[in-house]
Amino acid sequence: MRIPAHSVCTAIRDDIVSGVFERGSRLTEEQLARRYGVSRVPVREALRTLESEGFVTTRRHAGACVAEPTEQEAADLLEIRMLLEPMGAARAAQRRTEAHLKVLRGLVRLGQERARRGQGEDLRSLGGWFHETLAQASGSPGLIALLTQLRHKIAWMYAVEQPAKPVESWIEHGAIVDAVARGDAERARALTAVHTERAAAAHRLRRLERVRTSQHAVNIASARH
Repeated sequence: MRIPAHSVCTAIRDDIVSGVFERGSRLTEEQLARRYGVSRVPVREALRTLESEGFVTTRRHAGACVAEPTEQEAADLLEIRMLLEPMGAARAAQRRTEAHLKVLRGLVRLGQERARRGQGEDLRSLGGWFHETLAQASGSPGLIALLTQLRHKIAWMYAVEQPAKPVESWIEHGAIVDAVARGDAERARALTAVHTERAAAAHRLRRLERVRTSQHAVNIASARH
């Protein structure tokens, strides 16, 4: 049975984000096909997708390699997220379904409960699910795809410190959901803007020595979409 390229793509991306493949390391089709137990065809397609997403670059005489983002590129991602997440929340206020609201409210209840108990690791996962569901509620496939890609890349480049006051952070989540439930797009946008700006301050670059401050000469293949 042929393994779909998107499954291979997800597996390679996860390994890049988790640091299994370090920045700058070479990625050969043979190596990856052997690791994931697939043929070279889905690997080749996956590498093209990951190159378009910015996780992989093609270097002259080396082929596909894990990208090495600059500090500026990393900072830009947080800034872009601070622009797009409030937009997504505003759209969610206009397009959310009752199913979205049910999930969001359930996550807020769990988050507030775990915050009071000091269960930090649970909060990290719940926060990710909350923002993913909020993006889904926007009803905009293009925006959802952009926010998903941003989350992957930010997780790759940054470590996130736990909020100093997790209970207050989840109160903010609850206020966002209330605005979305009322259909108040402008309030949802404003609350999310404040929340994402505060969250950005908790991000710290991972393994700073591995984040370059200048670009290597690379031979980028023709743009693929």
